Amino acid sequence: MTSFGDLLGPPPTLLPGDDDAESDLLNGVEPSAVAAAHPSASIAWAHLAEASLDGALDGAEPDLARVVAAYAYARTGYHRGLDQLRRNGWKGFGPVPWSHEENRGFLRCVGSLARAAKAVGEEDEYLRCLDLLNDSDPVAIRELGLD
Repeated sequence: MTSFGDLLGPPPTLLPGDDDAESDLLNGVEPSAVAAAHPSASIAWAHLAEASLDGALDGAEPDLARVVAAYAYARTGYHRGLDQLRRNGWKGFGPVPWSHEENRGFLRCVGSLARAAKAVGEEDEYLRCLDLLNDSDPVAIRELGLD
């Protein structure tokens, strides 16, 4: 049985993470430098996307330059995460648990992409991101404040 209670579903995909990128971020290295040095590390792109979104949606009108930058960062991390998921056995569906720390870079990128898409009025993309998060692990939506 998977951790999501589906006897016939695929097992959860657990990404290996990127120890060097994660260590750099924990030690205060600028996320743009981490992304440049470790471009396949979704966690670095998640940091960049979240930093771009921070405060960009607080006013009556979003700061579109920051929202578009966040969209690009999140989209990059999302695609790099999809590459990693596929290399680790994911077939385009199935659990990607939030509880597995190394999955969070990818899931955070999807959450940031959802926020940025909504801010620019791309409702279909916003809903696709929510569906992906829900299919990956419904806990992620709550943890990312998207519920």
